Amino acid sequence: MNSPQNGVSALAARIRELRFVLANRIAAYMGSAENRATDIPGLAVHRRTAPTAPCSATYEPGITVMAQGQKRVDLGGNSFLYGGSKYLLTSLDLPIVSQIVEASEEKPCLAMSLKLEMPVIRELLAREEIPMVEAPPDTPALATGEITVEFLSACCRLLELLDTPKDIPFLSGLIQREIVYRILQGPEGARLRAIATLGDQSHRTAKAIAWIKANYEKPLRVEDLAKVAGMGESTLHGHFRALTAMSPLQYQKQLRLQQARGRMLVDGVDATTAAFEVGYESASQFNREYSRLFGQPPMRDIRALRVSGGLS
Repeated sequence: MNSPQNGVSALAARIRELRFVLANRIAAYMGSAENRATDIPGLAVHRRTAPTAPCSATYEPGITVMAQGQKRVDLGGNSFLYGGSKYLLTSLDLPIVSQIVEASEEKPCLAMSLKLEMPVIRELLAREEIPMVEAPPDTPALATGEITVEFLSACCRLLELLDTPKDIPFLSGLIQREIVYRILQGPEGARLRAIATLGDQSHRTAKAIAWIKANYEKPLRVEDLAKVAGMGESTLHGHFRALTAMSPLQYQKQLRLQQARGRMLVDGVDATTAAFEVGYESASQFNREYSRLFGQPPMRDIRALRVSGGLS
């Protein structure tokens, strides 16, 4: 008769096996590239051969699964380490700081990222067979979840479709729905459910966040933002901080600085032009806040990024 320990050991062994399969598929598809979009909508694969310095970025709603290696993401004062038995779930557009902490030439960090579409999530939530799980109060819109055999198996099957492109139009959507279904069954899926559910305060806060993202260069008045969300100012402020670990003004500032960084790096504009484009009225204030976020003045930072190969 099998003991509970034997059952746990068998599950752990199966997860290790599936991670190995996923890692091999990613490595074969990547070659020597670091980031590569795929023919499957919303799916990208990533490879790093060494730990990286902390890098600011904006994460969209989606999941990231580390087939090999480990990564840390910081949101406000919260840190999330994932890899091994954990995947990362992002439920909103969030300005974060990320860092590869485990990678080498012999054993590179290999990952897949999949964007999540809210209409698909709402479609699944309309089905009665998905159990209802309440989102804990004051939890951020970023979480790590336990990898299960079923979840990882679906991820492997999604990658397998890259070998048979003719099957992608029909099967990729089905497998992505299965992945979302597996997420919604776990406790970390509760926040995703709350954000997708019309009328929920998390969903209303998400509307305010989407407005800031679309209008980051405009002056921000919290009373106007509260009207967008259909909430009182203090209620919005509390929910906004719970989901993003920052205030609306801090969120806008990070978006502005990241957009300016991208304009200077990719399009070659100077720091003053980038500052005014993203909504700053003072170049000196822009330089101070840029240095505080990225660790050095704009043009020195851009030169360093060009030497290192750009944003990670």
